[in-house]
Amino acid sequence: MAFGPWIRSRREEAGISLKEFSRSIDISPAYWSRIERGLELAPKNSLIIAACERLGLATDRAFIEAARLPPDMQGDLELAISVYREFKSRRRT
Repeated sequence: MAFGPWIRSRREEAGISLKEFSRSIDISPAYWSRIERGLELAPKNSLIIAACERLGLATDRAFIEAARLPPDMQGDLELAISVYREFKSRRRT
C-alpha cells in the first residue's frame, strides 16, 4: 500500500475528519486529500512526522509506506545498507 491510502486508513480508524486532521498539521485539506487519494507523492518528512504524531503512529512504518528512509537514517545510508546486508547474510546460513 502506498503512503496516501495507508495514512487515510489510519486517520479514519482514529475517527478524525480530513478537515480536522489537515488543519491540525497545518496543511490545506485539499492538498492532504490529494495525498490520501494517491494523486500526490508522500509529503515532505516534517509532514509525515506531524501526521504520525497527530495519529500516535510510529514514524518508521510511515516512512516505509512512503518508500523512503526515516530522516535520522538518511545521513547514514551506507551504514544502514551494510548492516542490512550483514543481517541478511547471517539469516541465510
